[in-house]
Amino acid sequence: MLKDSRIFVAGHTGLVGSAIYRQLQSSGYTNVIVKSSKELDLRQSEAVNHFFENNQPEYVFMAAAKVGGIYANYRYPVEFITDNLSIQLNIIQAAHRYQVTKLLFLGSSCIYPKHSEQPIREEYLLDGKLEPTNEPYAIAKIAGIKMCEAYNRQYGTDFISVMPTNIYGIQDNFNLESAHVLPALIRKIIEAKQSNTETVELWGTGKPRREFLFSDDLADACIYLMQKYSNQDIGEFVNVGTGEDIAIADLADIIAQAVGYTGRFVYNDSKPDGVSRKRLDVERMKKLGWEAQTSLTEGIARTVRWYEQQSEQAGAIRI
Repeated sequence: MLKDSRIFVAGHTGLVGSAIYRQLQSSGYTNVIVKSSKELDLRQSEAVNHFFENNQPEYVFMAAAKVGGIYANYRYPVEFITDNLSIQLNIIQAAHRYQVTKLLFLGSSCIYPKHSEQPIREEYLLDGKLEPTNEPYAIAKIAGIKMCEAYNRQYGTDFISVMPTNIYGIQDNFNLESAHVLPALIRKIIEAKQSNTETVELWGTGKPRREFLFSDDLADACIYLMQKYSNQDIGEFVNVGTGEDIAIADLADIIAQAVGYTGRFVYNDSKPDGVSRKRLDVERMKKLGWEAQTSLTEGIARTVRWYEQQSEQAGAIRI
């Protein structure tokens, strides 16, 4: 992937796509192609084929997806499976049709069985039942992995798949109806501080453990893999994470410290916890020569600062 290679970042306005786009630009790549969802609906095959025909991208980062937390997955299961299947099918087919040199497909750690042995290794895929709260999304992502594998096997393409852990950071989604746990906590705690609320209610028991990776680190990993890793190397997808997890209650305390909130948390155990623990085995990625660099405390502090700045500019809050 040369500095003037034609590189398409699908989903460049989202959390991961925006981080990849920023890093490509800052690294001196001069021919990065992006389109907003209004300009290019990736769910429409004719539009996707037309785009690939006109732009002839050589490298594709597939960061476009419909994503959300437990509430959004529960409320909109049809959209989570159909939108993601459509996006994946259209881009992967077009990448083959228009002879893309290399494609990187971004999956999710939710592809793994609910009761996977910890830490979760890549070979545990399809080794048990999925977590029901995000099953439609997980099935779509599994289909994307298998689609890449099928094209590689049948046509000799170089389509690689990356399975990141929970991602957070700049440009995250802070909508409480659809956000993942970390950005939702940031918003709730900041708003509690601004309103001088003494307690913050959080879903579940606070006991589940989760692993979190800063979005800029994932972007760095994706560009590293696009440069260094080929499907022909080991023929399998790769987990990307920190290899460390934290209880949700402890996560809330770190965010409270970053925000400067001194109230207390009340846990609503009538709400679902999801799986009790989810930590990825990242030994394969380490052997490829990459490790995450941003600590959770540092990443949260940077994310909080970004959200506060955006909120101030929008006039939503005053810090």
